[in-house]
Amino acid sequence: MSYDPAFAAVCQNVLEAELVPAMGCTEPIAIAYAGSLVRRSLGALPERMALAVSSNIIKNAKSAVVPNTDGLKGLQAALAAGAVAGCAEARLEVLAQVTDRQKAEMKAFLESCPIEVRCAEGDEIFDILAEAWAGEHSARVRITGCHTNLVLLERDGVVEYAGAPSADAGNSADYEQLTVEKIYAYATECDLAPTWELLERQINFNSAIRDEGLTGKWGAAVGRTLLDAFGDSPAVRARAAAAAGSDARMSGCELPVVINSGSGNQGMTASLPVIEYADAIGADRERLHRALLLSNLLTIHMKTGIGRLSAYCGAVSAGCAAGAAIAWLCGGGLDDVAHTLVNSVAITSGIICDGAKPSCAAKIASAVDAGLLGWQMYRAGRQFYDGEGIVRKGVENTLANVGRVGSIGMRQTDREIIRIMTGE
Repeated sequence: MSYDPAFAAVCQNVLEAELVPAMGCTEPIAIAYAGSLVRRSLGALPERMALAVSSNIIKNAKSAVVPNTDGLKGLQAALAAGAVAGCAEARLEVLAQVTDRQKAEMKAFLESCPIEVRCAEGDEIFDILAEAWAGEHSARVRITGCHTNLVLLERDGVVEYAGAPSADAGNSADYEQLTVEKIYAYATECDLAPTWELLERQINFNSAIRDEGLTGKWGAAVGRTLLDAFGDSPAVRARAAAAAGSDARMSGCELPVVINSGSGNQGMTASLPVIEYADAIGADRERLHRALLLSNLLTIHMKTGIGRLSAYCGAVSAGCAAGAAIAWLCGGGLDDVAHTLVNSVAITSGIICDGAKPSCAAKIASAVDAGLLGWQMYRAGRQFYDGEGIVRKGVENTLANVGRVGSIGMRQTDREIIRIMTGE
C-alpha cells in the first residue's frame, strides 16, 4: 500500500490526542483532576467529599503513589491532592506545581475532611464522580470515557456544564481507520515536520524518567536488576529502559512522561526500547522518528480493540509494537513488522492487569522481551501459524482476536482481580 496523504491527517489527529504529557499514574491523576475541578466549582475548600469510581479506576489507583504528596497512596489521597493543590488547567499535569506547604496541607485535609469512596453504578469502564460540600454549598464533577473527558460540572444543583458522554476515545472514526499496513506506509513515507516536536517531547521526557529510574531508588528497581544480572546488550537495555521508567513512575517520581492510549507505562514501553535500539545501531533522528511513529500508532491500534482499561495488561500491546518498530529500524519491512506483532502477541497475551504498582515494571520487561523474541523468530524464518490458539492468518485477524480477549473474554477475570484487591 502506498502512502495516503489523507490518512496522514488521521494519524496526526490520533497522535496529538494520545501523545500528551502526564505526571503520575494517570488514574489517580484523573481523580486529582476531578478533585481540582470540584473544588474550583465549589469555590471553597471542601468540608466533606465523596468519590464514586468504576472498578477499574479502583484497581489502578489503589497502590500507585500520587506524585508531589510525599508518598501518599490511594483514591482519597488523589482526590485530596487535587482539591487542596491541583491546577485544573494543567489537566494530566494537575499536580505538577505543588509546593511544600501544600503537601503539608494535604495531610491535614485528609485528617479533617471525611472522604467517602464507593464503586460507581452502571457499566462505564472509565467513570469518576467527585462530590464536595462546604457550608450550604455543593458541587459535583463527572469524568467518563477517558481521563480528561468532563461530562458534568454542577454547583448547588445547577448544571454549569454538560458534555456528551463519550465512549473510549479509541472508538472514534479516526481510530477505526488504523491498520498495520496503512500505519506502516504512513510511518515510513510521511513528512516528519508535523510530528517532529511531538516526538522530540516524547524522547526527552521519557528518556529523563528512564535515567531517574536507573539511578534512583524507585520501586523494585527492575530496570537496574536487568542490567546488573544480564549485561548491557541492546536487547537488555531495551527491556531495562522501559522497566526503569515504570520503576520511577509507579513509585511517585515527579517527572512527566508522554503517555500513549491514556497510560504512561504504555507511552514509555512504546518509545524507550526503540530509542535504545536507535542509539545502539547509530540511527539518525529521522529514522528514529519514523520508528517511533510506527511503534506509537501500532500500540494505539491494538489498544483500540481492547479498550482503555481491561484485565489485559496494556504494556503487552506497547511491548509488541516496540518489537515491531525495532524490526523495521534494523532493516525489516512490512512483513517483518506484521509477523513480529503476531508472534509476540501469541506469547504474552495472558499477562493480567492487576492495577498500577511497582510490579508493572517487570511486566513491561516481559512484554518488550516478547516483542524482541517475535522479531528474532521471524528473522530466523520461524513463526506461529493460523489456528494455533488465538493466532489467525493475517495480522489484523490476530489483533482482532486479541481485542476480543481483552475487551470481552477477560471481563470476569477483571471482576475477580478487583474482588481480590479489595478483599471481598
